Amino acid sequence: MADLEEVRQRIEQLRTDIRRYDYHYYVLDQPLISDAEYDRLFRELQELEERYPQFVTPDSPTQRAGAPPAEEFGSVEHHIPMLSLQNCFSEDELAEWADRVQRMLGPAEVEYVCEPKLDGLSVELVYMDGAFTMGSTRGDGRVGEDVTRNLRTIKQVPLRLFSPDGPPPRLLEVRGEVYMEKEAFRRLNREREKQGEPLFANPRNAAAGSLRQLDPSVTAGRPLKLFCYHMGRAEGIEIRSQAELLTVFPKLGLPVNPIWKLCRSLPEVIAFYHELLRGRDHLPYESDGMVVKVNDFAQREVLGEVSRAPRWAIAFKFPAEEATTQVRDIVVQVGRTGALTPVALLAPVELSGATVSRATLHNEDEVRRKDVRIGDWVLVRRAGEVIPEVIKSIPERRTGGEREFTMPDRCPVCGGPVERPPGEVAHRCENVSCPARIKESIRHFASRRAADIQGLGEKLVDRLVDSGLVRRVSDIYRLRKEDLVALERMGEKSAQNLLDQIDRSKGMPLARLIFALGIRYVGEHLADVLAEQFPSLEALSRASYEELLAVPEVGPRIAQSVVDFFRNPDNRRLIEELRAAGVAVEAGRPVKGPLSGKTFVFTGALAGLTRDEAGKLVEALGGKVSGSVSRKVDYVVVGADPGTKLARAQELGIPVLTEEEFRKLVGR
Repeated sequence: MADLEEVRQRIEQLRTDIRRYDYHYYVLDQPLISDAEYDRLFRELQELEERYPQFVTPDSPTQRAGAPPAEEFGSVEHHIPMLSLQNCFSEDELAEWADRVQRMLGPAEVEYVCEPKLDGLSVELVYMDGAFTMGSTRGDGRVGEDVTRNLRTIKQVPLRLFSPDGPPPRLLEVRGEVYMEKEAFRRLNREREKQGEPLFANPRNAAAGSLRQLDPSVTAGRPLKLFCYHMGRAEGIEIRSQAELLTVFPKLGLPVNPIWKLCRSLPEVIAFYHELLRGRDHLPYESDGMVVKVNDFAQREVLGEVSRAPRWAIAFKFPAEEATTQVRDIVVQVGRTGALTPVALLAPVELSGATVSRATLHNEDEVRRKDVRIGDWVLVRRAGEVIPEVIKSIPERRTGGEREFTMPDRCPVCGGPVERPPGEVAHRCENVSCPARIKESIRHFASRRAADIQGLGEKLVDRLVDSGLVRRVSDIYRLRKEDLVALERMGEKSAQNLLDQIDRSKGMPLARLIFALGIRYVGEHLADVLAEQFPSLEALSRASYEELLAVPEVGPRIAQSVVDFFRNPDNRRLIEELRAAGVAVEAGRPVKGPLSGKTFVFTGALAGLTRDEAGKLVEALGGKVSGSVSRKVDYVVVGADPGTKLARAQELGIPVLTEEEFRKLVGR
């Protein structure tokens, strides 16, 4: 036994030393020993564990790549949703965001922490009593994929947290970004080229593809790295600000990006942005902007979130990358409002890590202003890193065979007349029954962020419109099973599933309905804003230009667009048809139930369900959910680590419910 005890102690000492050397090498970038000495110690640990398997533990450094391949990834629900960020592309947009933050926080001083925005794959790591127990991808923000075994292979992921000042946290959910450095990406592609394997398009795709390998040994062979930047639930540790988090995490062994800055004013934020922009090409990793975050966590709780994005953070994007290519042709697309958009068909070119073969030319005036002709060499970029656009032509490279583009006077889809309304830059197909307009309207209405009618995809929309079954959005709700089954490649089960989805969509929240209607200039975020201000679609339809202009974030162009939309007889008829079909157009919370008239606020992390699920339970019983505490709130439901909302509720005398009490109230 004495010998076994000595072996166990030697194994534990080797693990402790190797973890310390890994931390200094991968997190601090300060090696303590030579590679040869490290390899010798690692081999000794491997040999001892092979001879004494009873002493092998899951958090041993040797276990990073020891798991067999998986048949598929399981799913993991994030207890606190992993939100996406709003983007801005100019100093003016950043200033508007900062002004909104300051207005919501009142006279309080606001500090910001700025960090480079990495172009990688977002993940969550869960530590229980200091041990790494689960890792997952962001997924859709609520549910991700279980990639625990693959994350174990990344040397920068500590399998056990350091705890220099006492016991480790009982629970710590860490959010971070898995990425691949540019040089490592180039080396990987060179090796794949030698092996005759397809090349990765960019470092982000390489990182995502590497982390999502079913065989962890493949992931282990890929040069992945990790930076941590946020946390979810936490027990046994208290962190009050982003600056504190970026200081405490490295002490626990969690790597953070060393490039960050605490700024006490907007000019400091902008100055740091330009500093990062100047050094962008010299960074070892791809960065497409800078993330600006409110530093104080208590202030973040007050700010809350909107449209699945936090109000307390924003991504200030770098200018898009550019490339040169040739215009092979210019075609015209017809959108849901009838607008005709010229689109350049390009010789394929790599741009911002993706292959681009089409780029928008916006409208005929832009084509003329930029003097873009078929056959021209042009400079293209990705607007907002998403939609490719032509910046300018390069006349010096013309050969004389180029052809000028002319906007057609008849719609290329339906043959109807094309007009350019006075004061507008866009030409429009005037035929409201144009199949292209109808198809785009239906696709938008059924999209995930709108009515979310799963199964109503692009090809099925084409078949429904081409067959004459659907001529406008409201016709979706008149479809019968026998109509669908008669379509090619549509079985009875698929037809019934689609009808179930269509029926479910009738109860969509007001914000989704407003967005689904496709009002010009009203995107997802503004639909949320309007739904917060107007309790029903009827109230919104009666709002005057002046009333709309008084709504935060609504400017003259948006206000006029909303007024014009509801003045249009065809749109009023559409809304009446939706109402007749059973779509809840009269009020944002049409459901009657035991919680009718009651407003709930959630704060802290719930153990058995997400806030989104809890909110849906309230709405299903006729209640509604608010993001802030006021005298209009009836109940505040408190989970683990509640924020300032709890104190505000106690101050106002609002009843506070535990999660268990809430579950009893809703019958769960």
